[in-house]
Amino acid sequence: MNQRLSSLVKVLVLAILSIFTIRVSAQKLSVYDLKVEHQTNPLSVDNPNPRFSWKIRSSSKNTVQKSYELKVGTNTVNVVSDQSVLIPYKGSALQSKTKYFWQVRVKDNHGNTSAWSSQQYFQTGLKPSDWTAKWITVPGKDTSLVSPLFRRSLNLSKPIKSATAYITAKGLFEARINGKRVSDEYLSPGWTSYKKHLQYVVFDVTKYLTKGSNVIGVSLGDGWYKGRIGFGYQKHFYGDTKALLLQLEIEYKDGTKETLNSDESWKTAYGPILAANMYDGETYDARLEKEGWDNVSYKEDESWRAVGVAEKGPETLVGMSGPPVKKHEVFKALKIIKTPKGETVVDFGQNMVGWVLLKASGPAGTNIRVSHTEVLDKAGNFYTENLRTAKQQNNYILSGKKEQVFEPHFTFQGFRFVKIEGYPGELTTDKLEAVALYSDMATTGKFNTNNALLNQLQHNILWGQKGNFVDVPTDCPQRDERLGWTGDAQAFAATAAYNMDVAGFFTKWLKDVKADQQTNGKIPHVVPNVLADWEAGSSGWSDVVTIAPWNMYLAYGDKGILENHYEPMKAWVNYVKGISKNNLWNSGRHFGDWLFYRPNDDNDGRAAVTDKFLIAQAFYANSTQLLINTAKILGKTEDVATYTNLLADIKAAFVKEYLTSSGRLVSSTQTAYVLALQFDMLPEELRKQAAERLVANVKDYGNHLTTGFLGTPHLCHVLSRFGFDNVAYDLLMQENYPSWLYPVKMGATTIWERWDGIKPDGSFQTADMNSFNHYAYGAIGDWMYKTMAGINPVVEQPGYKKIVIAPKPGGKISNVSAELETAYGPVKSAWTLVDGLFKFDVTIPPNTKATVILPKSGKQEELGSGDYHFEYKY
Repeated sequence: MNQRLSSLVKVLVLAILSIFTIRVSAQKLSVYDLKVEHQTNPLSVDNPNPRFSWKIRSSSKNTVQKSYELKVGTNTVNVVSDQSVLIPYKGSALQSKTKYFWQVRVKDNHGNTSAWSSQQYFQTGLKPSDWTAKWITVPGKDTSLVSPLFRRSLNLSKPIKSATAYITAKGLFEARINGKRVSDEYLSPGWTSYKKHLQYVVFDVTKYLTKGSNVIGVSLGDGWYKGRIGFGYQKHFYGDTKALLLQLEIEYKDGTKETLNSDESWKTAYGPILAANMYDGETYDARLEKEGWDNVSYKEDESWRAVGVAEKGPETLVGMSGPPVKKHEVFKALKIIKTPKGETVVDFGQNMVGWVLLKASGPAGTNIRVSHTEVLDKAGNFYTENLRTAKQQNNYILSGKKEQVFEPHFTFQGFRFVKIEGYPGELTTDKLEAVALYSDMATTGKFNTNNALLNQLQHNILWGQKGNFVDVPTDCPQRDERLGWTGDAQAFAATAAYNMDVAGFFTKWLKDVKADQQTNGKIPHVVPNVLADWEAGSSGWSDVVTIAPWNMYLAYGDKGILENHYEPMKAWVNYVKGISKNNLWNSGRHFGDWLFYRPNDDNDGRAAVTDKFLIAQAFYANSTQLLINTAKILGKTEDVATYTNLLADIKAAFVKEYLTSSGRLVSSTQTAYVLALQFDMLPEELRKQAAERLVANVKDYGNHLTTGFLGTPHLCHVLSRFGFDNVAYDLLMQENYPSWLYPVKMGATTIWERWDGIKPDGSFQTADMNSFNHYAYGAIGDWMYKTMAGINPVVEQPGYKKIVIAPKPGGKISNVSAELETAYGPVKSAWTLVDGLFKFDVTIPPNTKATVILPKSGKQEELGSGDYHFEYKY
């Protein structure tokens, strides 16, 4: 009996110890930040084999995942692998419009096993045959500027388990159920190449519906689809009729299902939004509000008519692959100014993109006008000439009732200052606030130094990105343009991936690059393309098709983005090959080194003009090289051989055409040498002297840069590569025009389009091309992260699976601290250099390894995850 009791006690103790060990093990190791296709709990996954990612948290150094157990629905796999990013689903075929729950747990190299992650989910998208809803619109022709309302009453007879709304529009939509907005997303369904594909948005609306009577209401705006877009007051580019498509799928608690569609049963009426477009703003007449129109108690009057049914177009409906646009930072009014002209102007202190929320009450019919601008002129007056024909005005007509809060619905503005006209009574700062609007991307990068001007530069780079990443990467957010210029995007893509999580953002936009590629291989100047067909094929612009996917691969390790865009890459290179003569691309229309340095009175040829065809040849080589790199990764060995031979011919043609026997380029500009060196256009033995010529040029201009959009991103990288970090720092720290810090000293809070958008005397550059929120020159951020902080991805193990951390101090900077939230977790690099003592702290995330290269000493350390400190005399 005692023996049996003793055995039982032993078993019990062992069980307790086992449970304790598992708990302790789980405490040492955990998983977090689970994603599917770069998104958290997405609701419209189109990939039949969605990819799963997770991060690992560990209290131990040198932690590597040894295996993972992945549970998706009823399918569970246990895999020995250190991969934790973008793991493809390999179970049984997934059903459309179905929610799947998933979890993961991992084991590490220390013998620890994590607990199961919290349960996450993803929902598959709709197949074309799943759509039963009809496109509905206003009856007759859609000729009115007024935004229509659409409404339907629903009587749900049973308790609801779940309800999912699938909604899209030709135009923009806002959906409401029982008086409440169904999401915090704006400008839905976003901007895509509508003629090719149109996104639908999925909302879980379970909490908005109830057993019994319900009402669903949707308002539509012209948006990019029907409204003003492009140049010359162009309208109706994609179509002349706004339309709604809505499918509401309900599952009741008893297991039965019901689908309610947009169809002939809906009613429509015009609402209080009299006009709305992207460039000119919105006019809202509160007297025309149909109070409670989206609620059950509302009684329809004679203004409500039966809807019209529209024909389905040729476009394909696709799920959302990028982040939606949402509200973010809110700015209080700093001060109210009376300008010399007597204008009432409000300063929010930050150039931003979004809109103003305004509180107002007053007599019925009072018209309050809110105009927006980025800067005041030299005299301190409201300045709008650089907006060209864009009005950027919101008009609010009061109802005469209680105080209301007004904000637009189907437009956005780029501004720091607003002018208020017609406000009844005294305007005080508590009556208005500004809200920033941009795609919902997490901030992933932090960069800080002991230099206030550099810190402001980083702030400006980030806010230039926020303001221009409103669903597509636009050139500027304020004037009558706001287009997805491809040259700007390729120049800034690497920097963008440091600042924010742009994996989904570029995944979505690059689908439009692919969709808008012409049959001959040319890429349009802007994507989505709203310009003429001939507006395509410029070097440095069309090259976005190779450069952006490659940068996303480096930053996120997404091989799928290379697979999806390999054929477009190849088509572009083949197009250039086809029009080249003797391997020389010396034809076509090119923008060149856009907005390069050029003095006002250039009598002695100081303008930094670089031969456009030299630039074209360099980018031709670069795209060919990136195509070769991609072909190697994808195992396309024949293409590797073919394009390697082509690349040698391209470079030989460059040398023959543009290099003198003494090693001087025919365009002896900074951009010419930068591109020739960055893209390895010169024979090895001539590169050092070319770099020295570049340095001499910089010195000749008094340690100033002279580069434009295409040379600037690579300038400091080339100087550092060839051992001239000191010159790169001199350029970065230069405070006089032209330089990165000149706009900062002039009060900029975003990156300017021109180096001297505001001249030293306070006057402006040419008004028709002078944006004060234009991210391209912010591409210096890539060098700041890679060289100053030293945080670098490694092409052989991209996405920061392997990291090189190699800071290079300089420029009288005594400390730099940077952090990057990678797909594996945070990488940190922080150093100080004071009185000859160098202190360096590094954080390496679990499941990665890093090569740390100590500056000056050159000593290398191969390290696993954990925190490390180095300290030595410099």
